[in-house]
Amino acid sequence: MKERLYLFDTTLRDGQQTPGIDFSVEDKAAIARLLDDFGMDYVEGGYPGANPTDTAFFSEKRTRAAKFVAFGMTKRVGVSASNDPGIAALMQARSDAVCYVAKSWDYHVRVALGCTEEENLDAIRASVEAARAAGKEPMVDCEHFFDGFKANPAYALACARAAFEAGARWVVLCDTNGGTQPAEIRAIVGKVIAAGIPGENLGIHAHDDTGQAVANSLAAAEAGVRQIQGTLNGIGERCGNANLITLIPTLMLKPAYAERFELGISAEQLAGISRLSRAFDELLNRAPEPQAPYVGVSAFATKAGIHASALAKDPATYEHVPPETVGNRRRVMVSDQGGKANFLAELKRRGIDVPKDDHRLDALVAVVKEREAEGYAYEGADASFELLARKMLSGIPEFFAVTSFRCMVERRFDANGHVKTVSEAIVKLLVDGEERMSVAEGHGPVNALDVALRKDLGRYQAEIADLELADYKVRILNGGTEAITRVLIESHDGTGARWWTVGVSDNIIDASFQALMDSIVYKLMKNREMAGLVAAE
Repeated sequence: MKERLYLFDTTLRDGQQTPGIDFSVEDKAAIARLLDDFGMDYVEGGYPGANPTDTAFFSEKRTRAAKFVAFGMTKRVGVSASNDPGIAALMQARSDAVCYVAKSWDYHVRVALGCTEEENLDAIRASVEAARAAGKEPMVDCEHFFDGFKANPAYALACARAAFEAGARWVVLCDTNGGTQPAEIRAIVGKVIAAGIPGENLGIHAHDDTGQAVANSLAAAEAGVRQIQGTLNGIGERCGNANLITLIPTLMLKPAYAERFELGISAEQLAGISRLSRAFDELLNRAPEPQAPYVGVSAFATKAGIHASALAKDPATYEHVPPETVGNRRRVMVSDQGGKANFLAELKRRGIDVPKDDHRLDALVAVVKEREAEGYAYEGADASFELLARKMLSGIPEFFAVTSFRCMVERRFDANGHVKTVSEAIVKLLVDGEERMSVAEGHGPVNALDVALRKDLGRYQAEIADLELADYKVRILNGGTEAITRVLIESHDGTGARWWTVGVSDNIIDASFQALMDSIVYKLMKNREMAGLVAAE
């Protein structure tokens, strides 16, 4: 019989310690719904009473199936639990459970708390008892447990035992500094269990300061803990927390764990994990990590022609799990390193069927290799590649034609004598034979061009209303004053689709304009494909 592992998400609390991240109440509510729908067992929402946002967030229960957890400190020394305002805020929160953070390293007890070791143990016991009396599931995060155990194992164990014997459902062993190694984690967890605290009451909370938070969490599970804490996409203070987006597929798809453990997540829910990861990044307004395990766009990408040929025969030759199990897809990239197999696989995925011996395919391969020698990078610009392929193989509609564009940057002085730099762009284009001219100012020349280009596309204007630029990258390909510049632009729209386009020129504005044009044309082309699918249905 498989052993149940419980997943505890602390994105909304520990994850909010990430520099540059500050969730609003609305953000927290949206993320809590994502986590709840995905199947997390516990969703930790924050620290009620510590700030207005978290206090407001706990004014109502925010999960349907997952247990909603409030975080806080154990009671203060010298004050009873019933008279401690922090404990009162936790008891009043609309949560199902309370997670206390407690010192378990004698050094921290002396220096940080400034109390005796016994007073700290009393605070742990009284706090757990207060949560039980209020009808909430109590758990205790034993902060710095592994460092504390290595310094004074007897006292670290005494803290964990105090929590367990007072009735804590979970005693969570925290690698707060993130410096413990997997072998140490495995050995220390084994000693805790041998000391009388059952694994079914133990959890692991790992930080990623040595890049091993996932490995440490797996080591703890192997040693006997049955709750794993982590965050979406591994966010968190310093180097982040254990990444649940990596841990969950590993636990569910790798035989070493899947044959031993079960999670409260179905195969159907697991297939939505890529979408969950990207939806979270979208909420944070940041680009997804392309090389993220399982869910990154490059996680199942193959560039070398010999690999692509093998993949076509059997995907298992170069894939450790089927990409569809995690909601991702296989990508066989086209580049000057790829042969026909790469091109055929990528074209087939895009619904473009062409015989292997078709002379048009040979021409496409030659053009791609020639253009990549000039500086283009189609492996990172899938939309530009598709436009080029369709243009050479079957043709694409000419939605509009740009007859000219001009961009100016002017340094001005306002009435108060302050310097102001203004960028202005003028774009002339033909739509249905009618010439249109748009003028726009922007935050820099590329932004001005983007605004002007999308300002008036006639009957196509409404179709690009939800088009936004998500990222803009510039790379200088050679040195000197005549340097060749490559521009990569990432775009997205209201459907959640993302695509990349590329432009290359010895003029950065011209290279940017090429990528901007491709982005819009790709969007218009995909709109028509989608309309065709809908019509067919």
